[in-house]
Formats: sequence, C-alpha cells, structure tokens
Amino acid sequence: MPALSPTMEEGNIVKWLKKEGDTVNVGDALCEIETDKAVVTMESSDDGILAKILVEEGSKNVRLGSLIGLLVEEGQDWKQVEMPADAGDPSSVAPPAPAGASPPAGPAVSAPPKLQHQPGKLQVRLSPAARNILETHGLDPSNVTPTGPRGIFTKEDALKLLQQKQKGKPSELKPVVSPAPAAVPSPSLATAVTSPYPRPAIPPVSTPGQPAALGTFTEIPASNIRRVIAKRLTESKTTIPHAYAAADCAIDAVLKLRKELAKDDIKVSVNDFIIKATAVTLKQMPDVNVTWDGEVCRRLQSIDISIAVATDRGLITPIIKDVAAKGIKEIAASAKALAKKARDGKLLPEEYQGGSFSISNLGMFGISDFTAVINPPQACILAVGRARPELKIVEDEEGNEKLEQHQLMTVTLSSDGRVVDDELASKFLETLKANIENPIRLALN
Repeated sequence: MPALSPTMEEGNIVKWLKKEGDTVNVGDALCEIETDKAVVTMESSDDGILAKILVEEGSKNVRLGSLIGLLVEEGQDWKQVEMPADAGDPSSVAPPAPAGASPPAGPAVSAPPKLQHQPGKLQVRLSPAARNILETHGLDPSNVTPTGPRGIFTKEDALKLLQQKQKGKPSELKPVVSPAPAAVPSPSLATAVTSPYPRPAIPPVSTPGQPAALGTFTEIPASNIRRVIAKRLTESKTTIPHAYAAADCAIDAVLKLRKELAKDDIKVSVNDFIIKATAVTLKQMPDVNVTWDGEVCRRLQSIDISIAVATDRGLITPIIKDVAAKGIKEIAASAKALAKKARDGKLLPEEYQGGSFSISNLGMFGISDFTAVINPPQACILAVGRARPELKIVEDEEGNEKLEQHQLMTVTLSSDGRVVDDELASKFLETLKANIENPIRLALN
C-alpha cells in the first residue's frame, strides 16, 4: 500500500483493475485506492505478471506498507509463486463484510479478553480515552477499582495499569469485589456491542431490522476523509492563534459586469470574481501569501488558491494554480472542472496538495456571514457570505443625500496571528474590498 497523499496513513481498496495472471506494464493502472483525500488510481512501477491479489476489493483501513499484491517477472510460473512470510498479515487489513452477514468483531489479531455479560460480574464503565488505551495494549480492567466519578474507569486508571504491565509487576490496585447477582442484559443489547469493552448500556445501540427504542442511537463509521478532516480541524483550532476581521463589499459593479459578459455567452460566477480579486490582492500584498511550518514563515512566489468543495465524503480543497496570471474565464473553467473531479473523487494528488490561501463560500446556501478554520500550513482563509440588498445614504453630484439600494456581501478573514498581524489583515481586507467594488482593477493585474 503506497502513500498517495502526505497525510495518508491507511487506504481502502475500491476496485482492482487487473486480474491474477494479467500482464502488467509500467504505468498500467492496477487498482483504485481511496485515500484520506480522494480515490486515486495506483499505477505499476514495473513490468511483469500480477501473480496474486492479497487484499480483496472493498477491504478497508489497509495500513501503509502492507502487501496488497504480488508481481512476478514474465516467463515465471505465476501460479506457483511463493508467498512471503508476512504476506497475509491480518493486522493491517479490515476485509469487506459480505452482504447480509453480520459485521466482523474486529481484525484477526490477538485481542484482550472480552468482558462478558454474566450474572454476578461487574461491568466496567470506561471513558473514551481509557477504552482506547486498553484496546491498544490489551489490558483487562476488570480486576482493579476505577477511580472516576460514578465508578468510571478513567484515562489515569488505564495509564497506571499500563505502567504496572510494562514494569512486569502485578497491579497493586484494590481488586473489584463481585456484587450480588444482577439481572442479565437483554439479548438485543448484547448483540449490539461489538467492542471488546462494551460502552455503557444507556443509551443502547439500535438493532438493525427492529424499531428504534427511545434513547437508542446508530454508530456511523467514519471514512478516511472524515477522520483526517477531524484531525486537521482539531490541530488547526488548538495550535493556530486565529484572528478574525470582516468587511462588507458592494458587488453591484461585479453583478453588472457579469450580466454584460453573459450577453456574450461568457458564464462566470460571483465566486470567480472573488477568487480573482483575492489573487490580485495577494499579488499587491505578498506578505499575506505565506505559510507557517512551525519554525519559520515562508513567503510563496506563486499564488495558488484552494477552494473549498463539499462532497459526500467530506470537505476537500482543490487548488487553482497561479491564479494571478489567469483571466476570469479561465478561473471559472478551472474551478468548475476541479469541483466536478472533487465530487467524483478523481482528484490527483497534485490538485489538492499545497496552496497558499483558501476561500470558502457558503453564499449559495443563504449564509450571510461565518468564520472559517485555517487550513495549515496556510496562514489565511476567506469566508464569503451571500449577497443581500441594503439601503445606503449616498450623495449625488449636487451634494444632495438620497437613499440607494446596494448589493452587499460580507467577507470574513481568518488569519494566523503568528505571521499575519491585525494591521496587515485589516489592510488586506481594505484592499480586497476596493478590488471587488471596482472590478476594472482586476484587468490591470
């Protein structure tokens, strides 16, 4: 299993494009792999014959470096190929569940003994952190006394138990005394628990094929993309000092120009103008076109803008490269093509890796304004709201005041305070506002 993206830790085998015994040349497509970003086609780096497929279609959470197939040289008897000793390591693969069958209890590795629902035996209630430690290291919490509130086995309890195991000493914690016999949990609850350490029975997991009882819930498995999004959002909000600034931009001139272009069958969106105006502003203020790698600030020469695209698998940010050098029509075509590839899961790694600035537009959903989370290592992201009509007092040529209706749009800049301070962020928004309200400026850069 190759690393097909910088943040990839595991992948899913979507489809094999070759069969066992097929001749393979360099560059041939072998299989489709779902990474944490998209579905990517894996190409062969050698000539030969595909002798054995070790990981079937539909297998999930295949760890990097795991063997997924064997290739032999042409002329060899591919049917008699010797299997490597570590070829079938089940710890790296979660095979697909057959249709109509109950889901597997977990990977085929040595696991800690399950806590059985038996009369007279106390069921240990675990915190999420404690559960993870126990399952990872194969620890049994049933012979120690939990120290958490209401008898919950806490992370500290789990760490203490792990420390005792690593020292090779028996636990010095007080053993749990079995209580008087209690009622046996219902069979429906017992079958719903798939973890070696069951969660508390309240609220219970809903049972497929049966009406949902009050207080039940359904666990939805997280895709690779969802897990990476959760990890990166948490990393961003906990490690980056976000600063926010907002400005209202009048887009009457943009709407008028867009209407004129439509007469010549040139279809562009307001968001295309926003992307171009942002690129022009970044060119005028290169100190904002930066990234932070944890040690130093890097000013980038190319203005590559990431555009947020919502897909069924989660949010992804394909990149329009060198935006400052492109015209509005070319930007519109690039944005449309990238958005389609993102929704189809066909983005290439170079189409979503990198970027110097991000834009997220929720105006089409009727959102007036919002704040977005920075996409590290980038330093800024622009949140764009919807256009809304508002009355404004203006002066005519004779100095008389009058009310006029304008279309206003709120843009909110989230910036990394370590590299873009408040003054620089304010000047950036001021310049961006001027570029949006006077789109003729966009043709001068």
